[in-house]
Amino acid sequence: MKIAALFSGGKDSTYALYVAQQRGWEVSNLITIVPSEYDSMLYHVPNIHLAPLLSECLGIHIVSREAGRGEDEEIRALREVLVGLQVDGLVMGTIASDYQKSRVDALCHDLGLRCFAPLWRQNQASLLADYLSAGFRILITGVAAEGLDESWLGREIDDKARLELLELNEKHGLSPCGEGGEYETLVIDGPNFLMRLHIIEARKDFKGSSGIYEVLRAEAVQKDPRRGGQM
Repeated sequence: MKIAALFSGGKDSTYALYVAQQRGWEVSNLITIVPSEYDSMLYHVPNIHLAPLLSECLGIHIVSREAGRGEDEEIRALREVLVGLQVDGLVMGTIASDYQKSRVDALCHDLGLRCFAPLWRQNQASLLADYLSAGFRILITGVAAEGLDESWLGREIDDKARLELLELNEKHGLSPCGEGGEYETLVIDGPNFLMRLHIIEARKDFKGSSGIYEVLRAEAVQKDPRRGGQM
């Protein structure tokens, strides 16, 4: 099975890619669509500029395409990329968005491709634990929910943070995986990374009840074998 992976650099698309690799599928390409609008309903936006650098860390060729305004143009951009690739299917990291899944499913069906969503409708608390158990290092890069203040920006999701997110789920109804837009993420290392992402410079911008952690400069660096490949 030769597939492409819809990839943003966030935790869900990165883990879906990993699941595909664990199944023995050949992931020949990463596909990154860059929306014109920050509040895209289809694609992850924060720190999307790091996707090419993450493709270097993963050792997988990336095809990036800018999209016009609106969901139809965003789907058109994905169609144009898929038409140019020799793959059997597409893997995506969607968990709960019926809109995203239905649009991408319809596109793949139209192109005669299989569409895989290995995280679809899975328990989010369990998924979050799975990400950490697999060895992924995940930073929070955006917050927009009650209980998530500026201190969460740039914070790594370790087991302590995971438990705090579950507490916020019980207290405020926060989606454990941020599926309601409560938070955004960036993966900087993992078991399928050949190199890790090292952040050189970043800035926090928090206003009112939301904020972003914008990575200004980063590089791909060698992993430390003395720490199981992670630093």
